Amino acid sequence: MIPVITIDGPSGTGKGTIAARLAERLGWHTLDSGALYRVLGLAAERRGLALDDPDALATLAASLPLAFADDRLLLDGDDVTETIRTEQAGMSASRVAVHPPVRAALMDWQRQRAQPPGLVADGRDMGTVVFPRAPLKIFLDASPEVRANRRYKQLIEKGLDANLSRLIEDIRERDTADRARLAAPLCAAEDAVMVDSTALSINEVLDRVLEEVRRVFPELVF
Repeated sequence: MIPVITIDGPSGTGKGTIAARLAERLGWHTLDSGALYRVLGLAAERRGLALDDPDALATLAASLPLAFADDRLLLDGDDVTETIRTEQAGMSASRVAVHPPVRAALMDWQRQRAQPPGLVADGRDMGTVVFPRAPLKIFLDASPEVRANRRYKQLIEKGLDANLSRLIEDIRERDTADRARLAAPLCAAEDAVMVDSTALSINEVLDRVLEEVRRVFPELVF
């Protein structure tokens, strides 16, 4: 069985950064499941599909023209790596992710990413639905205010306009939608290790996660 570490949590907790750094440290593969839903939302909008049409979205998801080039995401050959990181893309991702047919269409693709020597998967249902038998599950959380402030700084550093109050409101709306959806709602797996990153730096969170990796995988050398 391919070893898998899942890192779940709401938007803005740093799970993507932690997953990438952990995978690099271990020499494992990564899966950014959130990027799939962001790309799907963007692809649907570009094709004029309604984000509340589960059948049309599932059909698109089953043949999503997505490719990877180093660290870049290509949709129909177009580099959308930065495009899908906008707040609008995040809201669209939440809207398409509520549909069970869509999640089912993307399930096999996600599970096929588990390849030797191992996989670090981040998202909202990695430990509860996609990889329920993963030996190590991390659930990252942080206050909405801290998460919004982190996002605000990222946008400002990129030279983009940002409104902190609006970001806080958007994050709360996404949290509510993600936790309330019927299909794979955002929640911690019963056996997940809870890590609150509100008062921690990225390096401190990584150190905390590495403690758990050493506990669960004592045979690993890194």
